[in-house]
Amino acid sequence: MKVDILAFGAHPDDVELGCGGSIALSISQGKSVGIIDLTEGELGTRGSVILRKEEAAKAAQILGVSFRDNLKFRDGFFQNNEEHQLEVIKKIRTYRPEIIFCNAFHDRHIDHGKGNKLINDACFLSGLSKIKTQDKTGVSQVEWRPKIVLEYIQWNDIEPNIIVDISGFLNKKIKAVTAFSSQFHNKNSNDKSTPISSLNFLDSVSYRAKNFGRLIGTKAGEGFTSKQPLSIGAITDLIR
Repeated sequence: MKVDILAFGAHPDDVELGCGGSIALSISQGKSVGIIDLTEGELGTRGSVILRKEEAAKAAQILGVSFRDNLKFRDGFFQNNEEHQLEVIKKIRTYRPEIIFCNAFHDRHIDHGKGNKLINDACFLSGLSKIKTQDKTGVSQVEWRPKIVLEYIQWNDIEPNIIVDISGFLNKKIKAVTAFSSQFHNKNSNDKSTPISSLNFLDSVSYRAKNFGRLIGTKAGEGFTSKQPLSIGAITDLIR
């Protein structure tokens, strides 16, 4: 299956928090999108692997993605090395996306920065024909390099290189985020509090989207950075 966009997240819920609105927007425009979580989030203070899996499936259904997969790397301990790169390369070559979404290059959680570097490096290596991989049925894969990698902004305030107008899709983004009910604010929960379980954090997801929207003159936006130059076909493409 080929998709237009492949969104990677170090943990289940990263994608929803960082680029859920852009995914919903893209799907409404007829684009196909898949999500791949690198870990099962097994080190999370709240919830469990089983519960996170159920929540991830619910969030994926809300967004309307074509599929959601999990590479089951070790939460907190996966590395940007050959073993992990090859597993990511196999997924890139299987789904052949034009665009990749991935974690922020620098963030509070160490897995986010590691995930960013892993995905960026794997995207480059995936385009080298002398790196041989096979799909899950044993069939040799052809090289494939996505055209661009966009890094969604998470906990830290990072100046974006591009802001996507997600006006009309903020509510769906928040609905997908709150599908992870074990992780975020729930006044009836007796679980241990964490930095992301506060009401302030949940409110900040909306605040950030509205602020990015303010910067581009719309109701809501999502910011991305890129290690590659961003290009357009015509200068008028910059006009909304």
